[in-house]
Amino acid sequence: MSQTTEPTTTVKVRVQPRASRNQIVGFMGDTLRVRVTAPPEDGKANQAVIVLLAGSLDVAKSRVQIIRGHGSRDKLISVDGLSLDEIQRRLQNLRS
Repeated sequence: MSQTTEPTTTVKVRVQPRASRNQIVGFMGDTLRVRVTAPPEDGKANQAVIVLLAGSLDVAKSRVQIIRGHGSRDKLISVDGLSLDEIQRRLQNLRS
């Protein structure tokens, strides 16, 4: 029996907390820029980033994880089940 593994993609993300609205700004180089209204206190901004990315990419929140940068604006986030090309395509479709 063979087992198909889904891709896990890591994405560099730059977060702007306390923004006026939740928004995926887009890729600047290899970094995805994201704005969230939540403050950077008690993990609220981190949770807002996960919810925003999961909703924008149409995946479950459990498939989006912060790997590094819990206390920083610069984060490394993993997305299970999507390739980088698919992530970029889905985010581009949001802006169209």
